Amino acid sequence: MKMTQMMYENIIQAKKDNQKLLAVLIDPDKIEIHHIPEFFKKVHQSIITHVFVGGSTDAEKKMETVVKAIKQHTHLPILIFPGSHEQITETADGILFLSLLSGRNPKYLIEQQVQSVEKLIDTSLEIIPTGYILIDGGVKTAVQRVSETEPISQKKHTEILHTALAGQFSGKQLIYLEAGSGAQYMVNTEIIQKVSSKLKIPLIVGGGIRSKTQLHKAYNAGADLVVIGTAFEENEAFLLELTSK
Repeated sequence: MKMTQMMYENIIQAKKDNQKLLAVLIDPDKIEIHHIPEFFKKVHQSIITHVFVGGSTDAEKKMETVVKAIKQHTHLPILIFPGSHEQITETADGILFLSLLSGRNPKYLIEQQVQSVEKLIDTSLEIIPTGYILIDGGVKTAVQRVSETEPISQKKHTEILHTALAGQFSGKQLIYLEAGSGAQYMVNTEIIQKVSSKLKIPLIVGGGIRSKTQLHKAYNAGADLVVIGTAFEENEAFLLELTSK
């Protein structure tokens, strides 16, 4: 049974209440199905509020299988974080309908979105328009390779801010500042603060966050929802550190 279409409303309410949210990002290519039950036992002991599933590629075509398996072991909302239209599955609860605003490759600004319409036109998925902004995290990420776009330098505060606001002005419901999977460093707090202080919509921050201290720095700077993926892949014990704010 699909959950009610309330995920975005809940994110908005959490922002109003200053309740910080945390998503675990699961890459279908990097998780074994048999490991999902044990992994979610740890997730449920943590402060995680959302599950994002997706990656820059889905080489093994495991997206639907992974989402179905996760569904059996959690009641947390599951959102598709798609690398392409091929990763869309009705078994999730919703989808971040991403546009890569930091790049100028039309394939990821609009072409993938048009290709996804056939799957989404009669969908029961909650569709959340999201402006995705790739920020330099010190390594060449999969997003950069696949999208053939360059991240914005963390020195270019004004460009990052204007890109985020352009997303808001064009109707995006979320802005996602992403340093990328495996980033050496997170989006710096000055950028998060500058963007969050001007945005009127919720701000997601991800990439390069590997400690509770970094998580709280992102929150304190104004992130409404933080996404952690690589840190949990490398060290599941980190989940158990996140038992309280």
